[in-house]
Amino acid sequence: MNRTTVLEVVGLHWATSTASVEATLRRRPGVTSVEANAVNQTATVTYDPAKTSVVELSKWVRDCGYHCAGRSVPDHVCDPMSEPASPAAEAAHPHPAPELAAPTEPAAAHEMPAGHEAHAGRSPQEMMGHGGGHAGMSMDDMVRDMRNRFLVAAVLSIPILLWSPIGRDVLGFTVAAPFGLRDDVFSFILSIPVIFYSAWIFFDGAYRALKARTLDMMVLVAVAVGTGWLYSAVITLTGGGEVFYEAATVLTAFVLLGHWFEMRARGGANDAIRTLLELAPPRAVVLRDGEPVEIPTAEVMVADLLLIRPGGKIPVDAVVEDGNSEVDESMVTGESLPVTKAPGSQVIGASINTTGTLRVRATKVGSDTVLAQIVALVQEAQNSKAPGQRLADRAAFWLVLVALIGGTGTFLVWLLAGESVQMALLFAITVVVITCPDALGLATPTAIMVGTGLGAQRGVLFKNATALEISARIDTVVMDKTGTLTKGEPEVTDVITDGIIEDELLALVAAVERESEHPLAGAIVRYAAERAIPQLPLAEFSSVPGHGATAEVQGRRVAVGNRKLMVAEQVDFGALMDRRDELASTGRTAVLVAVDGRGVGVIALADAARETSAAAVSALHELGVEVVMLSGDNEATAARIAGQLGIDTVIAEVLPGDKAAKIAELQSAGKKVAMVGDGVNDAPALAQADLGIAIGAGTDVAIETADLVLMRSDPLDVPIALRIGRGTLRKMRQNLGWAVGYNVIALPIAAGVFEPSLGLVLRPEIAALSMSGSSLIVAVNALMLKRLKLPAPPEPHPAAPRPAPEPTPTGPR
Repeated sequence: MNRTTVLEVVGLHWATSTASVEATLRRRPGVTSVEANAVNQTATVTYDPAKTSVVELSKWVRDCGYHCAGRSVPDHVCDPMSEPASPAAEAAHPHPAPELAAPTEPAAAHEMPAGHEAHAGRSPQEMMGHGGGHAGMSMDDMVRDMRNRFLVAAVLSIPILLWSPIGRDVLGFTVAAPFGLRDDVFSFILSIPVIFYSAWIFFDGAYRALKARTLDMMVLVAVAVGTGWLYSAVITLTGGGEVFYEAATVLTAFVLLGHWFEMRARGGANDAIRTLLELAPPRAVVLRDGEPVEIPTAEVMVADLLLIRPGGKIPVDAVVEDGNSEVDESMVTGESLPVTKAPGSQVIGASINTTGTLRVRATKVGSDTVLAQIVALVQEAQNSKAPGQRLADRAAFWLVLVALIGGTGTFLVWLLAGESVQMALLFAITVVVITCPDALGLATPTAIMVGTGLGAQRGVLFKNATALEISARIDTVVMDKTGTLTKGEPEVTDVITDGIIEDELLALVAAVERESEHPLAGAIVRYAAERAIPQLPLAEFSSVPGHGATAEVQGRRVAVGNRKLMVAEQVDFGALMDRRDELASTGRTAVLVAVDGRGVGVIALADAARETSAAAVSALHELGVEVVMLSGDNEATAARIAGQLGIDTVIAEVLPGDKAAKIAELQSAGKKVAMVGDGVNDAPALAQADLGIAIGAGTDVAIETADLVLMRSDPLDVPIALRIGRGTLRKMRQNLGWAVGYNVIALPIAAGVFEPSLGLVLRPEIAALSMSGSSLIVAVNALMLKRLKLPAPPEPHPAAPRPAPEPTPTGPR
C-alpha cells in the first residue's frame, strides 16, 4: 500500500525550479507521484514503502542540489528521518483524521536524526513551511541571500553602466576609466563578481534543471546572462570592440531585485503554516514520581502524566485524569468558545488551559497529534496541484523551449536583415529574458497557499488543490440531517400536563428516568436539571424493555413510557392522547406519564438543530447554492426541520445504502454537488459527490473519504469553504490571465517586431525588470486573497433563547 509524506526541499528559489525535483524523483523506483512547492519549500511524495523510504527520498532530493533533512514536521516533532533504513520498517504517514487517525510507532517520535542537535535552537519564525531544527537555508535566509546578491550586482552595475556605450553616448559620461584601462577591460573586471557571485545562482539552477532533463526559468536567465557576458569577454580578451557588460550585469541586478521582492511577498503566503508551527509549546511539565519535571515536548512519551497549569498550553493530545477546567481550542479547531474538561475528557495538543489545573495522560505524541496531522494535511493541500496548475506547468516547460528557439530565431533573423551581431544578440537575449515563465509557475500555487491557509485558520481543511477548485463550482449542497444539521441527540420540546403542575411532573418523571440508560431518559433528566427541579428518591424501579419504566416515588406509582406500557397499566389518557398524536404527527417522540393509574402528562422530545444550521442555509442561499436535506427520517420529521431551517429540497426516508444513488441523481441533472456528512453510512455519498465534506467530529471513515474536513463540526463553515474556494479560483484565473497575456504582448516587442515601424526597442535590462515585475504582481495579487471577507464565528449571547429542538426517530419506549 502506497504511503504519502511531506519532505522539506530547501533552496527552491523560483517557482519553475520545482520541475527538477519532480522530474528526478518521478524516475526513481517506488515513487508514484511528486508535487513540489517553491512557496513553502516542501514536496509531497507518494511512494511504495516496499521499494523505497523517506531516507532514500531525502537523499534523492539532496542529489538534485537541494537541502532535505527529511519529513517536514512541526517544532514539537523530532522525527523527520527517524525511520530505519529498511523501507519495510518505516512508520506510515497517516492521513490526517483529527482525533481519529491511527497512531504510528510511538518510539519513532523520540529518535533524533544525525546532525539534528546542532540546529535544535532554531525558532519556527526562522523556518519556512517546515519544522524547526532542520539544517539548510530558511526562507528568510534565502531572501537575505537574494538581497545580498542583488546589492553586489546593483553596486557594480552602476560603474559598468557609466563606462559603457550607453553611459558615454546617452548619458554623456566622459570620465576616463581608472588606472588607464580601456572601458571594456574595466567593465570586464567589475563584472566578474556579478557573474560569479550574484548570477551564479542562475547557472547553478540551470545545471540542476538540465541534469534532471527538464527546462525551467534558470535555464533562460543563465543563457541570457551567460551569452551576453561570454560574448563580451571574448571581444575584450581578443583586442576589444563593442561589448555589453552592462546588459548582463543590469539584467542580473533586475532579475535579482524582482525576485527579492517576490520572495518576500510569497513568504507571506505561508503565514498559516507558520502560525500552526508556533502553536505547540516547546517544553512540557511531566510528573515523575509525583514531582513536576520540565522536558522538551519532543521527548514526551505516550502514557506520560503531564501537569497543565492555568494559562498553560497543552503540549500533546491527552486524556484528563484529574481536575476540571475550560480549554480554549480555537487555535486548533476554530471553535470560538472554551470547552469544559473533566476526568475522561480528551484534550488537544496546543490548546490553552484557561482556569483550573489539570493532570492529563498523553495519548498521542509527535506526528500522531492532531496539530501535526493538521499541519501535514495543510501542507499536502498546498503542495497539490489543481488541474489548471498542471496545465500551466506543462505550458511553462514548452514556453522555455519556445523562448530558446525564439531567441535563436530572433538572432538569425536580425543577422539576415543586416543588423550587427551585437544588436541581433541584444534582441535575442531580450526575447529569452522576457519569456521567462516564472509568473506562470507562481500563478496558482501562491493562490492555493493563501486559500488553504485561510481555511486552516477557520478550521476548514482542504485535502488538496482540486477540492479547493471544485468548491468554487458547487451549486448544490446536500446535508445529512442527523449529526450535521442537528446535534444527533434528543431534547425536550414540549411538556403538557393535566391536573398536575409542570415542575411536579418533571420531578416525578426525572426520578424514574435517572435509573434508565435510554437516550430519551437522559434528555428528560438533563431538561429537569437545567430547570433546577429537585431530585426525589424512588423505590421499586422496574424497566420494561421496549415500553418504558415504572417506580415508586414518594409513595406514588409513576409510569413513564409509550402507548403499549399505558395499555398494560390500564391507564386512560383521554384528551391527552389527542395531544400525543398531534405531537407525533409533527415528527416528535411523545413520552406518556401516568401517576397512580391516571394519565397526567405528555413529554415531547426531538433531535435539536445546531444553533448555526439556519444561518448556514441562509449563507448558502446568498451564494446562490441550492440546499438539499438527505434523511432516513419519515416525511413529517424531515419536512418540519427543513421548514424551520429554510431548506429548499427534502429527500426523506432514504436508506443508508441509497444515499450515494440520490447524489448521483442530482449529478445526472447537471448539478455540481457537495455532500456534507459525519457517519460511516455517509462515506459512499461523500465519495460519490463532486465535493465530499466531513464534519470533524464524525467517523474516521467519513473523514478519510471526504475532500474537505470541518474541524468545528459547524455547518456554517460550509458556505465559508465555498467562499474561500470561489475567491481562490478567482485569483488563480486572474494570475493565469495576467501571466499568459504578459507573454503574448511582451514577446513580439522583445523580438523587435515593432522596431522598424515604431522604433520600439526593448533592452534586456528593461525586459528583466518587466519579467520580474510580472512575477511580483502575481504574488501580490494572490496575497490580496487574505482580504476575502468571511463571516465571523457566531458567539451565542447568554440571554439568547435556545433554538427550538427538532424531532428525531428513536426506539420504542
